Amino acid sequence: MINDKVVTGYNPPDLKDIKAVFFDLDGSLVDSMWIWGSIDDEYLSRFGIKRPADLQSKIEGMSVVETALYFKERFSIKESPEDIIKMWNDMAFDKYANEVFVKEGGIEFLDYCSENGIRLGICSSNSKKLLQTVLKKHDIYDLFDVVISGEDVNKGKPDPECYLSAADKVGVDPRYCLVFEDLVRGIEAGKAAGMKTCAVRDDYSEKQWDEKVECADYCISDYHDILVKYV
Repeated sequence: MINDKVVTGYNPPDLKDIKAVFFDLDGSLVDSMWIWGSIDDEYLSRFGIKRPADLQSKIEGMSVVETALYFKERFSIKESPEDIIKMWNDMAFDKYANEVFVKEGGIEFLDYCSENGIRLGICSSNSKKLLQTVLKKHDIYDLFDVVISGEDVNKGKPDPECYLSAADKVGVDPRYCLVFEDLVRGIEAGKAAGMKTCAVRDDYSEKQWDEKVECADYCISDYHDILVKYV
């Protein structure tokens, strides 16, 4: 049977019983996925390596530590994972500080949740430095009750570790949590945690859209889709 969401369009979430909302960062709350292809190209070129076509599909959902270990093994890089991550952070810092913006309606939706007693969290595979940089740049860091980076978990998505940890830290049963994700593996992580999930449209993962819609409970083009229901 064809998923009704594919036929009828967007299906914003019902917030009636939601007590906590958790966001993936890149591609879900902020528009930043466009950065990483060029950074991978630049980083690998230092070793005379051309970025393989399958690289992004291999590392999607991995924590930043897992990704560094993957690069180290696959490309026989002698640098430590810590040095690899530092190099990525240094390369991306200026862009996260000046060229990455919150998705349409995102700040207004965060304000709505905060004003209505819904706990907020970030569950990102990215590094703590870049995560804090972009959230503080847009004056939204302090809105979050919990912020989990890829350096705070042992297993990346689709493992539910980050989402279960976030729910535990804010003291909310996973059944009353809602996850926003732009990639299938992230949606799978939220579902594995026993949470409601919402697919967020993003140009970078457009090829995954139908699969994301099939996997998630809800889907939005941006956060205005939700605000029109509640504001």
